Amino acid sequence: MTPTPVVQFGTSRFLQAHADLFLAEGSPARTITVVQTSGSSARAGRLAAFTAPEGYPVRIRGQQGGQIIDEERRVSAVTRTLSSAIDWQELSRVISEEAQFILSNTSDAGFDAQPDDTTPHPMQSQSYPAKLYHLLAARHMSGGAPLSIFPMELIPENGSVLRARVLEIAAANGASADLTGWLGRCLWANSLVDRIVSEPIEPVGAVAEPYALWAIEAQPGLVPPTDHPSIKMVPSLETIERLKLHILNLGHTAMAAFWMQEDGPVTASDALVRDLLAGPMGTRVTQLMQDEVLPGFAVHGMGAAAQAYLTTTLERFANPFLDHRIADIAQNHAQKLDRRIGTFLTWVRAVAPNYSAPVLDGLMGASAPAASTPKSSAQKEM
Repeated sequence: MTPTPVVQFGTSRFLQAHADLFLAEGSPARTITVVQTSGSSARAGRLAAFTAPEGYPVRIRGQQGGQIIDEERRVSAVTRTLSSAIDWQELSRVISEEAQFILSNTSDAGFDAQPDDTTPHPMQSQSYPAKLYHLLAARHMSGGAPLSIFPMELIPENGSVLRARVLEIAAANGASADLTGWLGRCLWANSLVDRIVSEPIEPVGAVAEPYALWAIEAQPGLVPPTDHPSIKMVPSLETIERLKLHILNLGHTAMAAFWMQEDGPVTASDALVRDLLAGPMGTRVTQLMQDEVLPGFAVHGMGAAAQAYLTTTLERFANPFLDHRIADIAQNHAQKLDRRIGTFLTWVRAVAPNYSAPVLDGLMGASAPAASTPKSSAQKEM
């Protein structure tokens, strides 16, 4: 079998329509070993479908640049699938002998510590960071070079968090200074990913919007697994995080707030974002963005970037193929107000204390404060 330079932990439809598609279309195109970390026997047929000779379908549906897009692409980059539960020996060999890049999207909870994480040998019951530690330790023992590791979980500073967890597990396992130093020389990338993947295609495949982003924070020696228009190396993720949190996510929450204030048919629980955007509420949201949100970005020298991002965001909201219910966005509304609007006002007023935002202030005042204020990041706001 042809060696696979990319080893991917996770089988989600998001990865299928995001990183896997980019790796198939990029330069150079990369082959992938996909690893199922859950150990679920119910998904054995799904694993086999990843490697079908004709590839699996990704349907791109939406609008971009004013044009309607409805097309199918095929992904044939996955050439091997393994389960961490039953294929550990082969997985360890692939990591030790073939891997150059490791990707993961194991859900936010995939990083959570598990009782068996400090066991000195690999176990299926361990968290992803613990499994990764044992695989990297085996590679180090075999004389392999340090790897580039790209977590894609929706966790702020995901690369730094994963590195810290792996080193913590290494310390608990009594890892040598040589191994610990080698782990530190691996490149742990912080990244932010964004694409709405709305539906699965069985047994493998997905329906996704045209917009896609994989932003990777630059560091010395780090290169992306492939070159692709949707993969961006950036000096810092902060700008992208702010744009996503305070335009896309804030826009959704403002629309939900306006929707909850309205009387009549517009309050129907099946109301869709695209329909609301096309009516008076869309005008209201757009005006709010122009009057109170974009000037706040301008205070931070980000006015042009915010205007361009708003244009793209409104196009995404209007996707004629995406049935995005406003009632779903309205869930946990008080917490979203705080994370998306409250933090925006704090960010802007740290520079311009007298910044005027009467509508945003009104939305904040209309809701009781959340019981607690969790740490937030645009990465948590998909």
